[in-house]
Amino acid sequence: MSATYYAHPTAIIDEGAQIGAGSKIWHFCHLMPGAIIGGSCSLGQNVFVANKVRLGRNVKVQNNVSLYEGVICEDDVFIGPSAVFTNVINPRSGVERKHEYRPTILRKGVSIGANATIVCGITLGTYAFVGAASVVTKDVAPYALVVGNPARQIGWMSAHGDRLEFDDQGKAVCSESGERYSLLDGLVKVE
Repeated sequence: MSATYYAHPTAIIDEGAQIGAGSKIWHFCHLMPGAIIGGSCSLGQNVFVANKVRLGRNVKVQNNVSLYEGVICEDDVFIGPSAVFTNVINPRSGVERKHEYRPTILRKGVSIGANATIVCGITLGTYAFVGAASVVTKDVAPYALVVGNPARQIGWMSAHGDRLEFDDQGKAVCSESGERYSLLDGLVKVE
């Protein structure tokens, strides 16, 4: 254990794993030697972090999540309990495909609901929101709200986590933060 972060005594942190200041690693976690964890992160019970996984600052990973090689999270990402990630499109026990790992990018502020599945090789845009139990098979636009199997977009979310309702001029205001947003050609921007 280090003075700059907290690790529960049951956590296994392989030599070489990098953990930022203020992070908390809880019961039964395992971090591989090439894992990079930013500052102020929280890894809930039974989280696995593989080699070459990178977490930015203030990433929250809830219980029972395995982050496989190829997962990259920018700052302020939330991953709900028992969310599932993959890293190969067509796995077979008898065929080694480690050279075919596909990266999965979670941009700043992404939230993923409990039990969601994120298929490898996609990017979740800034502040995208994935509903619980959704199966995401393709890229998700910034600020998009997606749900279902396969996940489909049903709306937009603010950076604060509020559902955005755009008017006829493509304008919306977050009821929680007061931030103003515009929707033009299928893209949301903060004004």
